[in-house]
Amino acid sequence: MNDRSPSDAGQPPQGGRWRERLLGALRIRNASSIREGLADALSVTTPMAEFSPQEQAMLQNVLKLRNLRVDDVMVPRADIVAIQGEVTLGELLQVFRTAGHSRLPVYGETLDDPRGMVHIRDFLDFLAASAEGSRRRRRSNVPPSGPNLAGVDLSLPLSAARILRPVLYAPPTMPALDLLARMQATRTHMALVIDEYGGTDGLVSIEDIVETVVGNIEDEHDDDEAPMIAESGDGTFTADARAGLDEVFATLGVTLETEELSEEVDTLGGLIIVLAGRVPARGEVVPGPQALEFEVLDADARRVKRVRIIRRARDEDTDPPPPAMTDLDPRPVSGDEPRERRA
Repeated sequence: MNDRSPSDAGQPPQGGRWRERLLGALRIRNASSIREGLADALSVTTPMAEFSPQEQAMLQNVLKLRNLRVDDVMVPRADIVAIQGEVTLGELLQVFRTAGHSRLPVYGETLDDPRGMVHIRDFLDFLAASAEGSRRRRRSNVPPSGPNLAGVDLSLPLSAARILRPVLYAPPTMPALDLLARMQATRTHMALVIDEYGGTDGLVSIEDIVETVVGNIEDEHDDDEAPMIAESGDGTFTADARAGLDEVFATLGVTLETEELSEEVDTLGGLIIVLAGRVPARGEVVPGPQALEFEVLDADARRVKRVRIIRRARDEDTDPPPPAMTDLDPRPVSGDEPRERRA
């Protein structure tokens, strides 16, 4: 049975009307590819009254999401906050307090031996249930005002609490959009990025993927982050080693990327390690390209953390000036001695 009224005859379906409105707002007519037409229209610098700058930025990010891989959005291994499976509940409580995350990956001996993840809600439910069980065992006749955590054994290992949840595993080359769909289907908000040898490369949360579209999502517990690179006031710059080379270029106006390095490193810390041939220690100064020097302000055995960027004097500025010209004819007459020019 056809439910369309006579007034709807000859009208495009609802999806078609929405598409025509969107393409009309973006001034796209008969584009061979809607995606290409959207990208071209959004790249025009002329402001479009139909969309705010925030909406235009989000639409551009949605189009870029198709080309992003998991390793483009993941938290690198060195920055993962994880917990060992045999820690006590008291230690887990302290980590949750300081980490500021609601989910923590759990591992065995090393991070390459993942066991799952622990959610702070499951942890609090376990503590509350343990407190309730402790009250019942004491058979107190006085009605409690609330859970009494004094009876909870915080020395119990996390593995004995049986509150771990599974995590997803994804290769670094997996499209980020595919991982997002898988997270939604399985209702799992955390995935570990596993390399070809089965080692842990990084971590991705559903928030990391969503932020590529809407920008950083900060809550009331997030501290204001210092800029990745900032001028110190004495002609030097202080930078987080995780700063991208393109960000350094935008601030300093010098190109640090070369064809040899473009496939190897993306961050300032990675560049310094390649230049030094190892992980430099705190206090070391590593000469860099474009008359720059990198002083390592903070580092550990695995990575560089903070760097001071110094512009050293160029060679032509430090070389002695050429000798002043005199009224001598440089062409020798006999031997190697020049003669004075004739008046």
